Amino acid sequence: MKMQLAELNVGRLVAPTDDPRVKDFMDNLDFINGLGKQMPGFVWMMEGSGEPGTGNTEAKIDGDPQYVSNLTVWEDVESLEKFVWGTVHKRFYERREEWFEVMGQMHFVMWWVPEGHEPTLDEALTKLEHRQKHGDSADAFGWEWLKEAKMYETHRCNAA
Repeated sequence: MKMQLAELNVGRLVAPTDDPRVKDFMDNLDFINGLGKQMPGFVWMMEGSGEPGTGNTEAKIDGDPQYVSNLTVWEDVESLEKFVWGTVHKRFYERREEWFEVMGQMHFVMWWVPEGHEPTLDEALTKLEHRQKHGDSADAFGWEWLKEAKMYETHRCNAA
């Protein structure tokens, strides 16, 4: 059975989605998401309402409208890496501290899913919780766990 790479990234915005402090982030969500969807190796993305400029910000976590998520599936590690570290996405990633609160715990997880599987947000949050409690494992992991992750080592941002 062919496996694909799922990823979840969560964060809490520093302000509501209509606040000027997160305007540049919100104004570029459709552009960045659209770029991801056009990348070779992109498979699937959890979608929001489709309203322009909202991305998937309607998928609130714990009922908190500022706690947002991004959930995608990719054919392989290299495809996800190319999008994250090899496109304009990296410039937005580098600005994350302008728009998101510093999380006191892990907020990113990846795991393998069978080809064609579209994970739910609840499934993804369970994977994130597993990684938070147990660290990297075959069930839930970060970039460091993946020996295939080459761009992560050379292109990632320095830890702040």
